[in-house]
Amino acid sequence: MTLATVEPLVRLPPGPVTLADIPADGKPGFDGTKEEGEAALAALGPELADVQERLFAERTTGSPRRILLVLQGMDTSGKGGVLRHTVGLVDPQGVQIKAFKAPTKTELSHDFLWRIRKELPEPGHIGVFDRSHYEDVLIGRVHELADAEEIERRYDAINEFEEELVAGGTVVLKVMLHISAAEQKARLLARLDNPEKYWKFNPGDVDERAHWAAYQDAYEVALERTNTELAPWHVVPSDRKWFRNLTIARLLHEKLLQMAPTWPAADFDVEEQRARLVDEVLVT
Repeated sequence: MTLATVEPLVRLPPGPVTLADIPADGKPGFDGTKEEGEAALAALGPELADVQERLFAERTTGSPRRILLVLQGMDTSGKGGVLRHTVGLVDPQGVQIKAFKAPTKTELSHDFLWRIRKELPEPGHIGVFDRSHYEDVLIGRVHELADAEEIERRYDAINEFEEELVAGGTVVLKVMLHISAAEQKARLLARLDNPEKYWKFNPGDVDERAHWAAYQDAYEVALERTNTELAPWHVVPSDRKWFRNLTIARLLHEKLLQMAPTWPAADFDVEEQRARLVDEVLVT
C-alpha cells in the first residue's frame, strides 16, 4: 500500500479554528482497514528506527539538532498509547519523555516556561512532552488560574519560545490528539468495566467533562494563536487508536527524513585500525 505524505493532510491551516469541523474519527491520508493500518505501522518501525539512530549518532559531531514532539489532548485521547506504540518503535536511549503534572509551589514562583526549559531534549534526541506549556493556556484559561491579561501574554511568549527553539536546531512537532466527547465517554466507561484498568481511572476526568465546551474553546484559541510557520499545529483524529498511532509515526518519520541526518564520518584511520585488529596478538 502506497501512503501519501501525511503532514499536509493533518497540518492546521492558518486562521480561525473550529474543531467541530474536523472529524475526530476521520482517516486523512489512509483508506485502509484497522488491520492494514496496524500492519503499516509495524512495517514503518524499522525505517523510523534507522533514521532516528542516525539523528542520535549525529550528535557526536556537535550537531545541535533534535526533535520536540508536543502531545496535547483531552483525557483519554491517547498520549500514553502514542508513547507505547509509536515512540516505542525507536531506540529508547535516544528518547526523552516528560509528563508534566500540576506545577509545584516552586514552579509557580517562576514564569510558566521555567519548568519547560529544564526538560528540553538534548541534541540528537527525540523529546516528548506528554502535556506541555500549553496547559498554561488551556486549563489555565478554563479554570481561570491566571487572569485574562496573563493568559493573553502567554500566547506570544509561547510563540517566541518556540521560535527560539527552532533557531537553536530543534524541530518542534506539535500534535493535538482530537477525540470526540462520545469516544472519551466510551473509553472512561471501558476503564470502569475492567478491574485491570481501575488504576487508570481518575474521577477528576469525569469532573472535567463538565467543562468540555470550555476546553474546546480554549483549544481553538490556543491553536489559532500559536499555529506559526516555524512551529505549526497538526490535528490528528484520535477516535481510532490505530490511526492515531500510525499517523504520528508517519509524522515523525517524515520530519526525520526532512532533517536527513547522516552517519558521522570516521575521525580515525579506518584501515590502520583494521590492520591493528587483524594483526593483534593477545597476551594470555
